[in-house]
Amino acid sequence: MEIHESAEDYLESILVVQERLGSVRSIDIVNDLGYSKPSVSIAMKKLRENGYISMAEDGTITLSDTGMEVASRVYRRHRTLTELFTFLGVPAEIAAEDACRVEHDLHEETFARVKEFLEKAKSGEGSL
Repeated sequence: MEIHESAEDYLESILVVQERLGSVRSIDIVNDLGYSKPSVSIAMKKLRENGYISMAEDGTITLSDTGMEVASRVYRRHRTLTELFTFLGVPAEIAAEDACRVEHDLHEETFARVKEFLEKAKSGEGSL
């Protein structure tokens, strides 16, 4: 099933907020992403209907296995690309913003090469 970039952003946000706060409610996603409450509410409904999340009676949001798989993949890409860009001398804030733009569209083969390059560069084996 193809998932859209915006859904990936929401799932990633749920994972990040969960790691930071321990539990997630819609308002936490509003605060994390800066989107409106109605937009987040609509997105959560769609994610729930597509099996990416579940919502408890108290409003707590939990990633399903599929949702966790997508969120983890996107978040891993985000962290790796941010690290690469900062390694190249890009300021951290800009690196994170650019990583967010690139993380969704990068081919898996390209991402694998980025990871290899970064690992070699960090160990002193690689050069620019």
